[in-house]
Amino acid sequence: MVLTQEFVKDSVWKADIFKGKVVFVTGGAGTICRVQTEAMVLLGANAAIVGRNKEKTDRVAEEIRQLRPGAKVVSCPNTDVRNVQSIAKAVEQTVQELGRIDFLIAGAAGNFLADFNHLSSNAFASVVNIDLLGLFNAVKATFNELRKNKGAILFVSATLHYYGVPFQTHVGAAKAGVDALLNALAVELGPLGIRTNCIAPGPIAGTEGMDRLVKNQDEYVSKIPLQRLGTTRDIAEATVYLFSPAASYVTGTVHVVDGAAWQNGQLSMQNLYPVELIKRNSEVLAKL
Repeated sequence: MVLTQEFVKDSVWKADIFKGKVVFVTGGAGTICRVQTEAMVLLGANAAIVGRNKEKTDRVAEEIRQLRPGAKVVSCPNTDVRNVQSIAKAVEQTVQELGRIDFLIAGAAGNFLADFNHLSSNAFASVVNIDLLGLFNAVKATFNELRKNKGAILFVSATLHYYGVPFQTHVGAAKAGVDALLNALAVELGPLGIRTNCIAPGPIAGTEGMDRLVKNQDEYVSKIPLQRLGTTRDIAEATVYLFSPAASYVTGTVHVVDGAAWQNGQLSMQNLYPVELIKRNSEVLAKL
């Protein structure tokens, strides 16, 4: 799902609530972060889309730019969130072209299925470096702008670390670190006027994770308390709230947007557990 002007027409939010503000988005060309950015731009913000792939980042930036007359959306391709200097260059470009940064959405992430036996040390480190170090670097690189403008930070996390999820050791560990980083930054940055929050999406329709990991979606949905999959708009609405003046006293929180799926124990990998896990571990030797 991508947003259009209809989002503004039927929204509870004022159309220009973010007028004059700039949002800097790592992972902005991805499914969820893209729609978060679309909502911000439709409601008046300008944006910087930060990504690694130039073709995709440029295309998404241009498509989002078309959503609102007069919108300014900067493309910052070839950016590696694992390298703070790489993000710093994107920040410099953004300030030069848009004048400021008020909001940070840190959502760059990597994931794949791997049981512990077949998860190498390098693969584990790769995910932690993107999902956790990448968020730290994004805050570090944008910090001066956020402090100057009394800005706000929004991490994109998950619910995988709330309980044991098979084939997701690497991501669960990284996302647990994200929540810990959130807690520390809320305390340290609060006195400087910076709010720090997190969104933890659950099962979201149209994302790669749902399409790839859940074979019988009807059965899966029947076990979600709200009886439906989430949408990227659900994530966008939560994003707008957390950046809006309505959340001016909200910091250090994780907003789970999952229809209470995790409280009901809805593992997206449950169709693979334990049969597939046992099958994949028929050999004795582990991958180092």
